[in-house]
Parts: sequence; structure tokens; C-alpha cells
Amino acid sequence: MNRRTRYQQGSVQREKRQSGPDVWIFRWREPGSDGVSRQRKAIVGTVTTLTTEASALKAAHALRIDANQQTPQAEGGPSTIAELIAHYRLKELVGENQGRKAFSTRSAYECYLKMWILPRWGNHRLDQVKPVAVEEWLDGIDRAKGTKAKMRNLMSAIFHHAMRYEWVANNPIKLVRQSAKREKVPEVLDLAELQLLLSKLSIRERTVALLDAATGLRVSELLALRWSDVDFEKLELNVTRAIWHQVVGECKTEASAKPVPMDEYMADDLMRWRCQSAYPMDDDWIFASPTMGGKQPYWPDNLMKRYIKPVARKAGITKNIGWHTFRHSFGTLLKANGEDIKTVQELLRHANSRITLDVYTQAVTSNKRAAQSKVVRMMVSTVGTTSANVGTMNSGEITVNSR
Repeated sequence: MNRRTRYQQGSVQREKRQSGPDVWIFRWREPGSDGVSRQRKAIVGTVTTLTTEASALKAAHALRIDANQQTPQAEGGPSTIAELIAHYRLKELVGENQGRKAFSTRSAYECYLKMWILPRWGNHRLDQVKPVAVEEWLDGIDRAKGTKAKMRNLMSAIFHHAMRYEWVANNPIKLVRQSAKREKVPEVLDLAELQLLLSKLSIRERTVALLDAATGLRVSELLALRWSDVDFEKLELNVTRAIWHQVVGECKTEASAKPVPMDEYMADDLMRWRCQSAYPMDDDWIFASPTMGGKQPYWPDNLMKRYIKPVARKAGITKNIGWHTFRHSFGTLLKANGEDIKTVQELLRHANSRITLDVYTQAVTSNKRAAQSKVVRMMVSTVGTTSANVGTMNSGEITVNSR
């Protein structure tokens, strides 16, 4: 005889945190694939935003919906955007589901939700969110187009989540227009500037800059490298993890986790740095922070702002250098060398070649000039040949007419 599934109200309890304000935890029981019921929990919010247990229970409404999906008395779904977002967080951003997205992505999502989306749309019913109103709201936000496009995409993902659970019939955000066009071209170092910078840096900064500029690794991947990830025999780097705000996680995409080729010159540089590093063991970070006793790698801003940028300025390089500058420069130099787009895509480890073409490679001036000159020579040559033919034809006509 089947046991009847009871409707759960769940419970909300206040839980202390070692750092930061206390949080409200919603607890419920969920049947597993083996039929055994297990305790589940999710953070509802902090005591600073939800001052009473009653307000926390109200905020946990969407979580209660999830806890009762399989009961006959299950409710129809979240009534507000705030409740829908709470359910989206539970399913996509926390607990066992958080591995679907990189930590850096989850952090950005949480920032957009707390700072922008919830304050403006949290109290709206799902059917009150209209495309034109969202467009006007985005137009009024003083942020870069790319940032506003990410907010729009996140809202679209939240409504897509609601469609999967059949709480809404359509996604109004699909009709929202928001350009993601870059407002300025990313800085790229040319070959002479890279050579100059590398010649001025000390061994640690030179090694990290060369490794980044010659592999195009994202800084989160670069600083997450351990010595055990370097295969000096096969001349490969095994990129298996990323670190963001000292939280170690998986790489951004499946393509990111592929081995990266390593030139012999780069291998020699790495070996020289390993001989001088205070942390040369296989399990040590390649760029371990002495301040943290080698337990953590350097913070990216610390290396860039304190060591690399000052050297670049002293060398007369006026461009605003950042970690992504090396990645963009690597892609642009590959393209300038005539490498095919598939090779460039795989070296940069992009999921598709469109990103490689649109964002990470720029045609250098000399290449653009050479390409233009080829076309001009073809045009001039054609015009000259045509003019000569016309002159001959006209002469013949004159001769015929005089006769």
C-alpha cells in the first residue's frame, strides 16, 4: 500500500555564520530515487534583510512549492518574481546544482539579482513583467552595454526556468532589445610592446606574463595551476581547475579543460622559476603567495597592479594593461600569423569560433593595409587593362570611319 505524500509547510530556522550576518535556513524533506526521504535545506536570506521569522517564511514560499511538487495539494507556482528567483537559486545556483556554472558566473548572477533585478522587479507578479518596461529600465541603468545585456540574459534564463515548470506560457524577455556591443576596443599589445615588457620584468612576473601571453589562459585558470599540472616531457599544461576570489572550481567551459601546448622556451622559463620558487613541490601552486604561506596563489589584482603595470609604465607602454590584454594579444598575434580560425579557437579554448572572431582577435594595422593594397592593385590593374582596350577600340573605330 502506497504511503500518502503529505503537504509540507517546511520550517525556517536562524543559523549563525562565522563571518557576516546570521541567515535564515529553510528545511524540508525530499524523497530520493530510492524512495528514502532525506533532509534538504536552502538559505532564504540574511537577518538584515528578513528581520522576522514570519518574513523569512514568506520569502521561502517558492522553496515550499519545490518541496511539494509531488503532492496533490501542490500550489500553482510562485506569485512574484522574488519567489521565482528563490526557486531558480535553489535549482541552479546552490547546493548540488551549483556545479552547472562556474563560481565566477554564480557570483556575477548573485550581484545582478541583489543589486538590480530584485529591487526593481521582485514585488511584481510574473504576468506584470513587460518587454517595453524592461527595455526602459535597462536604458536607465548607468552601466556598460555588455553588463546590461548580461542582466537581460539572466532575466530571460529565470523566465525560461518558469516555463520549464509550466508556471508561465512564454518568455517576455525574448522580446527585450539590448545591445551587447563593446563601447571601446580591448587593448592589445603588439609584438614590440610584448618583447619590451618581458625584457623588463623580474623572473616571477616575466614567467606569469609569458605564460599568459603565449597560451591565452584566463587568469582564473593561470593562477590555479599547480606544478603537477605541468608535463615537461609532453610539453603540455593540464588545465583542470579555475580559481576566483580564492574559491577553486571547475573550468568555465568543457573546451577550457583541454590540454594546452607549451613551447620549449616556456618550459625552460617555468623550470627556472621552479628552481627559485619557495614552493616547488608538485602539489604547490606555481604562483603561490608567500603572504599566505603558499596555501593560496597570488590574487590577480595584486600581481598586476603592484608588479606588472608599474614596469609597463616605466618602459613607456601607455596602454591600460590587464590580464585579458594578454589573452586578446595572443589571439590577435595568431591571426596576424595567418593561423586558421579553428586553430585559434582551440588554442583560446572557446566553445565556438564566433566568439574567437568577434571578440578576441583584431586585425593589426599592417595586415589590414596589406589586404587593402592587394585589392587596390587588382582594381588598378583591371582599370589599366580596360582603358588600354578602350583606347585600341576607339582608334579602330576612328580609322574605319575615316575610310
